[in-house]
Amino acid sequence: MSFVTFHRIARAAVLAAGLVAGGAMAQTAICYNCPTEWADWGTQLRAIKAKTGVTVPADNKNSGQALAQLVAEKASPVADVTYLGVTFAIQAQKDGVVEPYKPAAWNDIPAGLKDPAGNWFTIHSGTLGFMVNVDALKGKPIP
Repeated sequence: MSFVTFHRIARAAVLAAGLVAGGAMAQTAICYNCPTEWADWGTQLRAIKAKTGVTVPADNKNSGQALAQLVAEKASPVADVTYLGVTFAIQAQKDGVVEPYKPAAWNDIPAGLKDPAGNWFTIHSGTLGFMVNVDALKGKPIP
């Protein structure tokens, strides 16, 4: 997924979730796990404010903390939207703390990166790599 597509989907998802949360236009939308220094959230939060007037405060929870809070608040939800790692999003769906939502760019998201019903989707992916100092192994038979 391209950088531009990521930003378009991220803005749309946060914006739409915040705006549809109540009948009147919200002045603030709550996003769990959207720290300004991660995944360019700082730019996204400023863009949402500039485009809509809606303030989305930064939130420094991680995926586990965000999911725990969603579960704790299940009877009386506070968050309008949350940003979770995929495994946490799948668990959030199982826990019944998310509702289906398909952003305007839904069809641009590869099938393997979203729940068919829209309970979760990913807006970016990354690659995990391991580096090994073969000199430090000193010939030991370690793969």
